Amino acid sequence: MTEGKVYLVGAGPGNVDYLTVRSHQLLQQAQVLIYDALVDSQLLQLVPPECHKIDVGKRGGKSSTPQIEINQLLVEHCQLGKQVVRLKSGDPFIFGRCTAEITALKAANCNFEVVPGISSALAAPLLLGIPLTDPVLSRCFAVFTAHEPDELDWESLARIDTLVVLMGGQHLAEIVAQLERHGKSLNTPIAIARWVSSPKQRVWTSDLAHIVAQTKEISLTPVVMIIGEVVKLRTYLQPSPLPLAGKTILITRAMGQSSGFSNLLQQQGATVIEMPAIAIVPPTNWEALDRAIANLLEYDWLILTSANAVEYFFERLANQNKDARAIAGVKIAVVGEKTAQSLKQYGLKPDFIPPEFVADAIARHFPESLKAKKVLFPRVESGGREVLVQQLSAKGAEVVEVAAYQSKCPENFDPIALEALQKGAVDVITFASSKTVKYFHQLLTAAGGANLDRVCIASIGPQTSKTCQQLLEKVDIEATEYTLEGLTKAIVYWADEQ
Repeated sequence: MTEGKVYLVGAGPGNVDYLTVRSHQLLQQAQVLIYDALVDSQLLQLVPPECHKIDVGKRGGKSSTPQIEINQLLVEHCQLGKQVVRLKSGDPFIFGRCTAEITALKAANCNFEVVPGISSALAAPLLLGIPLTDPVLSRCFAVFTAHEPDELDWESLARIDTLVVLMGGQHLAEIVAQLERHGKSLNTPIAIARWVSSPKQRVWTSDLAHIVAQTKEISLTPVVMIIGEVVKLRTYLQPSPLPLAGKTILITRAMGQSSGFSNLLQQQGATVIEMPAIAIVPPTNWEALDRAIANLLEYDWLILTSANAVEYFFERLANQNKDARAIAGVKIAVVGEKTAQSLKQYGLKPDFIPPEFVADAIARHFPESLKAKKVLFPRVESGGREVLVQQLSAKGAEVVEVAAYQSKCPENFDPIALEALQKGAVDVITFASSKTVKYFHQLLTAAGGANLDRVCIASIGPQTSKTCQQLLEKVDIEATEYTLEGLTKAIVYWADEQ
């Protein structure tokens, strides 16, 4: 049996962008994940599908998993030879209750490792544009939890320039009263931040005299409080908000093909949830493509309309012990820059890219006469692009269509994406093809549905928009440039108009 090990991992302030490289690696290798309540749901997407996930979060005022049970879970799974990630918000050693868990692991002779994370005590002020130290306004700062305010030395705390308070939302009035009682001016600025770095982030700024009234009847859990003159610097140091800050965008793309699009959206400030709505797999059989590859020199043109077509065509070419030299005498037409980039990975440059990034534009703008030309068209097995084939044939071409791959609907709706939709936490859903719309609709219907009335539907182009209208009964955004970059620009424009 493989020797088990427990990793006590800091998840950072919430947003997956602030997860350490080491933590990211461990999540991708985890066999068992035991996580806290404040851990961002996006982090749960990083673990393998077969990983056993256990929620043991402690929630104020609600029933929670006793610490002794958490200790037992860690020991039991480690002794079964599992690689266990104990995921804690922030840093494990800053109010992370690690002592009891490490004690239990050591008593059971279990291997363990503690992996640091970025504490919200440091990340929240920084992300708000509030420096904890300043040559004039703050020579020192203190971090403390106000979970049990009666146990704190308020006289000493009141003399410190800057205070960072964790777990103090329920005791705000008492914190203010204690600081005033021990000499802190009621004019002292205070900032309270809830869910920092997430789309639910909200910030209140005031002074000690008015903050209690300002936040009356507002749930201040979980929050980070910053008290001190440095809070005034936020006006000057806070970064300009990105256009998609505060927006949660659900990407429906093929498995393994959404990271580039995610990066584009995240660079504009969006929180991204990736939902595989289509699975790309090999065709039912390779017979037609193999026969075409064996007779490649008979063809004048090779048409590739997607990165999937490029990948599967060249994968099969290699399977036949051939490489790009086998098509040296064949001209290549592709649709879109992404397809061209995929082709470039094989050392080839397309001879023709239509000015419009849609397949049907190939025939309209073809650079030479197609009369008596033989064209090889590797495509998705389930069909599509009939208009393109008809147009090429009408111009005199002999078009040989072969199945290079097929697309299928995934078995289930991703649970994290479904929960976000059903809770109304998604602002935009993106679709990059008609099939992703069809499969999304099919999966959502099977999962019980969700109200999409307040969700913005974003389409990459006219054909996809048509399917959105048919199945989802609306489309709110359509890219004018039919690329992922163009769709990103369209979403940013939409957000600016809100």
